[in-house]
Amino acid sequence: MPQRFAQLSDPHLSTLHRVRAKDLLNKRALGYLSWLRKRRFEHRREVLDALQQDLNLDHLDQLLVTGDLTHIGLPAEFEEARAWLEQLGDSTRVALVPGNHDACVAAPWNDTFGLWRAYMSSDKDSGLAPGFPTLRVRGDIAFIGLSTGCPKLPLMATGTLGRVQLCRLPALLDQTAQRGLFRVIYLHHSPLAGEEKWRKRLTDAKAIQTLLVDKGAELVLHGHGHRAHYRNLETRCGLLPIIAQPSASALGLYGADIAHYNRYTVCRKSNGWQLNIEERRYDRASGLCQSGAAQTLQLERTMQQ
Repeated sequence: MPQRFAQLSDPHLSTLHRVRAKDLLNKRALGYLSWLRKRRFEHRREVLDALQQDLNLDHLDQLLVTGDLTHIGLPAEFEEARAWLEQLGDSTRVALVPGNHDACVAAPWNDTFGLWRAYMSSDKDSGLAPGFPTLRVRGDIAFIGLSTGCPKLPLMATGTLGRVQLCRLPALLDQTAQRGLFRVIYLHHSPLAGEEKWRKRLTDAKAIQTLLVDKGAELVLHGHGHRAHYRNLETRCGLLPIIAQPSASALGLYGADIAHYNRYTVCRKSNGWQLNIEERRYDRASGLCQSGAAQTLQLERTMQQ
């Protein structure tokens, strides 16, 4: 039976209209200036609402949100984002990983990411320790979440997976492969070395890229760059598509792509998997989402089941 899921990324849904001066006595000041100068015009709630209405979550097995729900990671923004997540859907249907904007500076867990914990958790029967990587299994699909969001120096938008996630991930990829599952890895930053500018890169991209080449997966989804692109990585298990999504709230005013999201349909085949990708793109004229590009991929694999 076909299974369906979708990805939204970089919604930047929060507003900073009520920010106080004392909230900006650190790196957040630079983020606030960026919002004041450009981001409040580029990232529009009506655009995000149009994509949300188009999603039709009832027909999806899982929705993935790949980070940057906030602008500067203030507790009030986390509260606003939690309300949006609850409106979007139940935490068993919506899975989230944080982005660099969410982790702008170190902040109390309970006032920030703790508010999103249900959306960043593994299945109760996953057997995994708390934290990342996370694992959610829906039918034939294993959704594996990785966190790249962590506080960095001013002017830096880099991300880092870190030793713990890089140590845990190989066994998780092996176990889900042995179960014959379609493995979807979702994270905020690109896992490909050299894909992003130096100040926006994933600092341990070489490590995870090497790991993916060795262990394989069926699909990697990320955001961060506010542009859509498609890459392929040759792995020991076969071709691995790596797909980036633009911001889900972007009007495309400053060179970034206009908002869109992808719907994915996965079907098991005798020699691997069929992956259908349907783009749903925001249309400025109508204020609605319209069909964009579509493609079908055949991913050859030696099936375990």
